[in-house]
Amino acid sequence: MARTPAHDMFDRDTASKALGIELLDAGNGQATVRMTITGDMINGHAMTHGGYVFMVADTAFACACNSKGPVTVAAGGDIAFLRPTRAGDVLTAYAKERVTQGRSGIYDVTVTCDGEVVAEFRGRSRVIDRDGTP
Repeated sequence: MARTPAHDMFDRDTASKALGIELLDAGNGQATVRMTITGDMINGHAMTHGGYVFMVADTAFACACNSKGPVTVAAGGDIAFLRPTRAGDVLTAYAKERVTQGRSGIYDVTVTCDGEVVAEFRGRSRVIDRDGTP
């Protein structure tokens, strides 16, 4: 796997790494990440808390939109939860650039578990200057 700006960004992403998220691939407006659901990620219904599903999708989105450079951040994101997952399940999130126009972009992320779709995420990105200016 060729190294991209997304790999450098992910190396500094302590939040994703603290949850055990792994970057499997990134490049050309696409990225794939994986996360195993732990007992600490379970809600009161014995299912994965939606925030963790959102985070794995958001991490794939971040890696995809930073895979070509320049520095890009989220401008928004929406998720549809399609089926529950549980402790021990492995989630894989596949992100793909749909369109970029100027400094804005739209990315779709599919989150799967054992080959079944568990969530669909759409992210909106914005290229920023290195000092954080949009």
